[in-house]
Amino acid sequence: MEPEEDSSAEELQLKESKEVVPLNTWVLISNLKLAYNLTRNSDGSFNRNLDEFLDRKVPVSSVEREDDPVTFMDVTIDRTSGIWSRIFIPRASHNNNASSTTHGTPIFFYFHGGSFVHMSANSAVYHTVCQQLARLCQAVVISVNYRRAPEHKYPAAYNDCYAALTWLKVQVLRGVAHAWLPRTADLGRCFLVGDSNGGNIVHHVGVRAAESGAELGPLRVAGHILIIPMFGGNRRTQSELRFDGQYFVTIKDRDFYWQSFLPAGADRDHPACNIFGPSSRSLEGVVLPPSLVAVAGLDMIKDWQLQYVEGMRNAGKDVELLFLEEATVGFFIFPNTGHFHRLMDKITAFIDRDGDQHLTRRTGITRRTTT
Repeated sequence: MEPEEDSSAEELQLKESKEVVPLNTWVLISNLKLAYNLTRNSDGSFNRNLDEFLDRKVPVSSVEREDDPVTFMDVTIDRTSGIWSRIFIPRASHNNNASSTTHGTPIFFYFHGGSFVHMSANSAVYHTVCQQLARLCQAVVISVNYRRAPEHKYPAAYNDCYAALTWLKVQVLRGVAHAWLPRTADLGRCFLVGDSNGGNIVHHVGVRAAESGAELGPLRVAGHILIIPMFGGNRRTQSELRFDGQYFVTIKDRDFYWQSFLPAGADRDHPACNIFGPSSRSLEGVVLPPSLVAVAGLDMIKDWQLQYVEGMRNAGKDVELLFLEEATVGFFIFPNTGHFHRLMDKITAFIDRDGDQHLTRRTGITRRTTT
């Protein structure tokens, strides 16, 4: 399923990572890589205190300017487990004059990356990412601060992210969501969005949501958006061997994180990791919404991502692929490359496609566009 590579791609492979990404992106990812390595001990254990110390946060008390296009707040989802979310709301979504012939404001449930181990919803990196999504896609973004491995192994992250969906459902049914959710918010246009391991979470939470039937009503999951999703398996693919250590990530890194997350004794063919592996369940008969999968051509695990797209299509699912040949991991953090803008344009088109279909179902009106 991997696209054919030409000589230009071969030349790119031989370049240093700093030659294929902007300097500020290279510095950020290199610093994150260093911090991640410092927190992993030689005996396989993990230093959570050091990880938190090295992770720069954006406090909820940060001063917002009146002209900021996006506001944000933190909410508790479950006091027992400590799950909370940071919610980003575009100011324009508070405009209650939206016509019945236009799309409502979509809702994104965002599951951050960090290989199941690092980062939080208030990490500066993901605060920036979610701000950009809220602003450019004009969406309410609910960034879920799920519990992390190795302290909380499989399936804790999946359960926590699904709990965020049920939390919003309860908020709506109890009539308290109006205190913060814009009136233009469309509960019928919820999208699951995530990068890296967050993309992995999108798949698993999405399957659970699809099988829950009316359990989430009045919420409707309208689509899945997986950005460089973290999948894998026991065998080593061509891209893993080719890009091992070349663009920020090593095979050793990935093995450590899968061992940290998967149940004790499980290998990388566990269904959480290898979606279409020997132990995985069939998706035949599971009615899933459309998916958009963004793959970076210089990501070490791109082969697994492309095989996911192929497996989903073979199972009869509607999947769009955005393949960014010269992109590396982290390309979506800053709006400083064409890759970033191609991704945002693709996400906007993806959610607008559903918006047109949802509008027709809801009103019988087909929105006309001009060229």
